[in-house]
Amino acid sequence: MQKSLKFLAGKVDINKDLIFLLLIGGLYSLGIFLSNTFVNIYLWKQSNDYITIAMYNLGIFTFQPLTFILAGKIAKKVDRVIVLRLGVIFLSLFFLSVLIIAEDASTYNFMLGSLLGIGYGFYWLAFNVLTFEITEPESRDFFNGFLGVLQSLGGMIGPLLAGTIIARLPANLGYTTIFTISFVLFIGAVACSFILKRRQAEGKFHFRRVLAERKHNSNWRRILNAHVFQGLREGIFLFVIAIWVYLTTQSEFALGMFNLFLSGLSLVFYFLVTKWLKPSMRKKAILTGGLTLYLSIYIILFTISYTQLIIYAVIIGIAYPIINVPYASMTYDVIGRAWKAKDYRVEYIVVRELFVNLGRVTSIILFLVGITLFQAEKIIPILLAVFGLGHLIIFMFIKNIYLGSPPDKEVLTKEPLADEKNR
Repeated sequence: MQKSLKFLAGKVDINKDLIFLLLIGGLYSLGIFLSNTFVNIYLWKQSNDYITIAMYNLGIFTFQPLTFILAGKIAKKVDRVIVLRLGVIFLSLFFLSVLIIAEDASTYNFMLGSLLGIGYGFYWLAFNVLTFEITEPESRDFFNGFLGVLQSLGGMIGPLLAGTIIARLPANLGYTTIFTISFVLFIGAVACSFILKRRQAEGKFHFRRVLAERKHNSNWRRILNAHVFQGLREGIFLFVIAIWVYLTTQSEFALGMFNLFLSGLSLVFYFLVTKWLKPSMRKKAILTGGLTLYLSIYIILFTISYTQLIIYAVIIGIAYPIINVPYASMTYDVIGRAWKAKDYRVEYIVVRELFVNLGRVTSIILFLVGITLFQAEKIIPILLAVFGLGHLIIFMFIKNIYLGSPPDKEVLTKEPLADEKNR
């Protein structure tokens, strides 16, 4: 496996920790795509109500950043791998709760979302910090790109397999099966975590100081503003598109096929972007990807059919890798050059997560206000057109980010340093 990755990476150095972190990310992605893709549909079938779905997602994005802060404090005192395992435990509890509550899941929508948000918070804090510690500026594009490949594979296999299982088995048995498979995958991810080299952080948790660093570091301020607008788009797109696919087809299998097209194209383009995109091309790639993502909305905005949804899936499957690989790499590079990044790596990751979820929560709250005051069928297309600008506006902030020469490699590698996504 290591030889294969070295062939793909070219001259980029590949180590054991990087390989196993990629494996953990792949197992997690497959587990989440297998099960969580259909939770929104499961709740919709019980309630037929956008408010129920929005409240469930609001619970996720409210508790995820709060847990990030708590996880950050814990990560400064104990091994980050323990934080990662806490995330897997809460994710397992989420799926178990859905199974136990069953037909009453829509009644406990906010609670279920909160539980999932807690799991996400613990898991992604640990994963992001480990990513920052294990990768170097030279290997960051490769890591983010190859992780995107694994996520795309999970996005192809998971929803299609889950849709097939749910379609062929009685509802409860189908969901029980896919949740059990996800649980096994999470256990596999925990097992892989024992192979990672332990990396303990020391010192106090300086969350407020890193938050205030926006006043002194223009690159940090711009990348945080960009993350707010990223969150504004993601907040409602994460569930509205899946609901539209189901409403159009009345089929979980069709939703699985939608994800197959989307993730299949993403798989190809994550590979291509990883192999060919140079750091000097990052800003142009982000603009191209953001513009493509926004224009693609109009394919499904006024009239909608399954064919149009598949075309939309194909286009965003191409656009996401073009924007995600350089955007993620630029974010980590900004943090790597920030004030005391070596000591406050955890705090920088926590603050970044706070800003992206600020955007998500804001868009969901405005979504709830909109569908309360107006007919959902009329206001939702308008909200998608407005919040869909999020990834395009990202470019307006990152275009003025200048990183200069790379920082001391010693800081970024030998000393510890300071992201699921549906559409």
